[in-house]
Amino acid sequence: MASHLADVSWRMLELRARSKRSVKSTVLLYQSPTTGLFPTKTFGDNQKAKVQDSLYCAACAWALALAYRRIDDDKGRTHELEHSAIKCMRGILYCCMRQADKVQQFKQDPRPSKCLHSVFSAHSGDEVFSHDEYGHLQINAVSLFLLYLVEMISSGLQIIYNTDEVSFIQNLVFCVERAYRVPDFGIWERGSKYNNGSTELHSSSVGLAKAALEAINGFNLFGNQGCSWSIIFVDLDAHNRNRQTLCSLLPRESRSHNTDAALLPCISYPAFAVDDDALYSQTLDKIVRKLKGKYGFKRFLRDGYRTSLEDRNRRYYKPAEIKLFDGIECEFPLFFIFMMIDGIFRGNPQQVKEYQELLDHLLQHSSEGYPVVPKYYYVPADFVELEKKNPGSQKRFPSNSGRDGKFFLWGQALYIIAKLLVDGLVNPKDIDPVGRYIPPQDQRNVSMRYSNQGPLENDLVVHVALIAESQRLQVFLNTYGIQTQTPQQVEPIQIWAQQELVKAYFHLGINDKLGLSGRPDRPIGCLGTSKIYRILGKTVVCYPIIFDLSDFYMSQDVMLLIDDIKNALQFIKQYWKMHGRPLFLVLIREDNIRGSRFNPILDMLAAFKKGVVGGVKVHADRVQTLISGAVVEQLDFLRISETEEPPDFKSFEELELPKHSKVKRQTSTPNVSELEQQPEVNINDWKIRSTYEILQKLHDCNCLASQAMLLSILLKREGPNFITKEGTISDHIERIYRRAGSKKLWSVVRFAASLLGKLVDSLAPSITNVLVQGKQVTLGAFGHEEEVISNPLSPGVIKNIIYNKCNLQDEREAVIQQELVIHIGWIISNSPELFSGMLKIRVGWIIHAMKYELKIRAGDMPPRDLYQLSPSEVKQLLLDILQPQQQGRCWLNRRQIDGSLNRTPHGFYDRVWQILERTPNGVIVAEKYLPQQPTLSDMTMYEMNFSLLVEDMLQNIDQPEYRQIIVELLMVVSVILERNPELEFQDKVDLDKLVKEAFHYFQKDEIRLKGVEKQDDMTSFYNTPPMGKRGTCSYLTKAVMNLLLEGEVKPCSDDPCTIS
Repeated sequence: MASHLADVSWRMLELRARSKRSVKSTVLLYQSPTTGLFPTKTFGDNQKAKVQDSLYCAACAWALALAYRRIDDDKGRTHELEHSAIKCMRGILYCCMRQADKVQQFKQDPRPSKCLHSVFSAHSGDEVFSHDEYGHLQINAVSLFLLYLVEMISSGLQIIYNTDEVSFIQNLVFCVERAYRVPDFGIWERGSKYNNGSTELHSSSVGLAKAALEAINGFNLFGNQGCSWSIIFVDLDAHNRNRQTLCSLLPRESRSHNTDAALLPCISYPAFAVDDDALYSQTLDKIVRKLKGKYGFKRFLRDGYRTSLEDRNRRYYKPAEIKLFDGIECEFPLFFIFMMIDGIFRGNPQQVKEYQELLDHLLQHSSEGYPVVPKYYYVPADFVELEKKNPGSQKRFPSNSGRDGKFFLWGQALYIIAKLLVDGLVNPKDIDPVGRYIPPQDQRNVSMRYSNQGPLENDLVVHVALIAESQRLQVFLNTYGIQTQTPQQVEPIQIWAQQELVKAYFHLGINDKLGLSGRPDRPIGCLGTSKIYRILGKTVVCYPIIFDLSDFYMSQDVMLLIDDIKNALQFIKQYWKMHGRPLFLVLIREDNIRGSRFNPILDMLAAFKKGVVGGVKVHADRVQTLISGAVVEQLDFLRISETEEPPDFKSFEELELPKHSKVKRQTSTPNVSELEQQPEVNINDWKIRSTYEILQKLHDCNCLASQAMLLSILLKREGPNFITKEGTISDHIERIYRRAGSKKLWSVVRFAASLLGKLVDSLAPSITNVLVQGKQVTLGAFGHEEEVISNPLSPGVIKNIIYNKCNLQDEREAVIQQELVIHIGWIISNSPELFSGMLKIRVGWIIHAMKYELKIRAGDMPPRDLYQLSPSEVKQLLLDILQPQQQGRCWLNRRQIDGSLNRTPHGFYDRVWQILERTPNGVIVAEKYLPQQPTLSDMTMYEMNFSLLVEDMLQNIDQPEYRQIIVELLMVVSVILERNPELEFQDKVDLDKLVKEAFHYFQKDEIRLKGVEKQDDMTSFYNTPPMGKRGTCSYLTKAVMNLLLEGEVKPCSDDPCTIS
């Protein structure tokens, strides 16, 4: 027995010693003695170091150091290896800190020209490429650095030395928090698949950001010797947006990458970013199915990198050039190593064995006999055509990088990590001490002062405290059995608005020496306001942003407020991931219970008392009682010395009212008639009047709608600072805006809001919510030019688009489009199925659909004016048109609604691809041409960019019902071509001409069977069912077949008419 143990021990020592020699010879030999970075090429003079490659090399040295820790007498090897890793990590930190100005700029404006560099000189740490020469914006690289930083410090390494470095890391976290809305160049540094210099939102970058944020939240960068000011803070709501975005993007990598091997380090080691096992399996299966080869994995389909046909003298590809690389993409053994490591972490020995055997045949060997991982295997130029004709038939050859003396260090480092795991020298827990690989439901609570993240809890009970803004309101509510507290009764606990918390967080990460300001001015979301804070010795609770007195009129609709409260509670229930109960403050203002608003508010407050609100379990009690079970965040970074002035924070104060006064609940808002919302003056008549006459009329007029109309004329003519009897024009409009809001004159409110250029909160995040679902947003009035938004934008840019594109016909359009963006952003996050078949969310067209819906409901009566509806009614109308309720409606109505929503049938875009394959001269509709080439060469069938291209083709159609007929026509063409493989179109397919011909056949039948006169109006055609003997599809089919049979018929091998 003793002999056997001695043999095992000797074998383990031998394995460690061999691994040490291998690491020294193939990795550490090339570490820069000055910066500690590792070059991408181990030969030649011009040595550049990539952040990502250096991180994996550091991880390799660290992993081997962990293996040596198990030996009592390691002869200094542990110290040497640990400090090789530390030197590299600090080298990266040094290079980045020299670019602190870029971090500061990127926080405020995340553009490629203002980001940290991802490549440095290996020996000096200097910049080597400008932003014009290289795609530096790689969120994945910064995130990987943060992740490995946490892992290594958790294992006992000391990497961060002082508070300057802590504040710099905190600012890196601020940058990474916005990954969900920052398109970057991705792990391959090329951005989109077309390699044309454009950036995309990448799942791999968002996933690594999510993992890094989870790992570093509440982490002490000084390790066991840390103090309160070496803690890193993460915005929980920002982390959650990254999580939601990742789940929405997967299993895709980006808009142009249907899948990508870059997702392997995201879903598996080292990030383990996916919590959902089903989504992990779906993503991995797609990667393996699409990209696996005999020599490794392709990076992605049609990847031209280092293929024989790639022109290495050009940085970017030409249009349609990626078609050349189809089937001859280089294969990278590196990803077999990732799959080995994944198998070890997942406890799948069969997977480890499979990929180890595949890898063993591909390894080269150094002169010293150590295994060497080739960077890639390629198809030589002489065999390219043969390989394209018969995929997988040709032998591939290893790259020069990955041979003796020319090592591919990323692959080499990862191979050594894999061997250490396979040989049992380290285990998964060693190289992932923070437990990223452990499923969330199995993770144990780690008791930390600053972070209590744990498993998601399904049956969460949300703690609720009801706060009345005045004592008389509290007394009044008490008569209805509703127990509340006032701000004074909560003392010494203070109640803050989330904006005060933002002011506190502004002090986080400030460093004057590095020129770094604190946390950017970003709102705190529902998850952040559900915690309790200790700030400068005070205990603080915050009410959510939905209770802020917003400058935008939507906050004046109490029904919308109730809806927002229910949505916030559902959101917290779904995404709360802390050990401790969320504390949700409900702020009740006197204005909430006036008039007709009282009963809905009372019903909601009664639901809190019963314990269930909107399907969410709640427990209402006093703040002092609930505080013991809540999550407490210590904001110790607010260190104030005796000489410093403490920050001025304003707590929510009780409304001071005369004693014995009563709440005037019956100060009811009378029902608003439509006449009150209509101006008494004709704008066209008054546009030609003099300014004096308008001012006189303004003074004599009592109608708010008329006053707003007259002021709009003066505003355009004289400017906002022109003085009237009631002050400047802008001040006068502001007063009308407030008065109309209190009277619920929604049309006037919207008109005034637009004149004042109001912008709703959370507009940019709402648009981002739509984009991450793989859809585009267009802003602009129906029938006019629209602005397509395909990447996240700042609120300022969005405001310019809205007020430039939406005010062409009606000023109110600009603000109602903002309302809809907010509603759409929420609906698509919670019920994405309502937008199925809608790739482009055209807000102006949705408004047209809503107006049409009101017209249908009115029947023969005049329809309600959309702009006169309350915001909550607008939201309900939006939900109504999104939910299919077409039963009993005529086909004209159906087509008008579906066409306005831009809905398409399942598989529509794939069918258009198949049509294009059989249409050499392309397709045209409404003067918009979709060519066969370079479309088919540039793209693939399942690529989102192709679907968006089809939508662009259809965008010129200006009638919703006609658009729907075109969609039906394309489906008909697809079915005909599918059933007749011998047919194809010889000429350009003009869809307008086909519809015109189908309508001609329809009219002939109508004249023959019904005796109606010939007319140009197509209403009766639009109102005809698609199926049936004389359905629209039968006429469309006839037109299509006529066009097809005009051309030549291709010979078909299985044609029954062929004799020989």
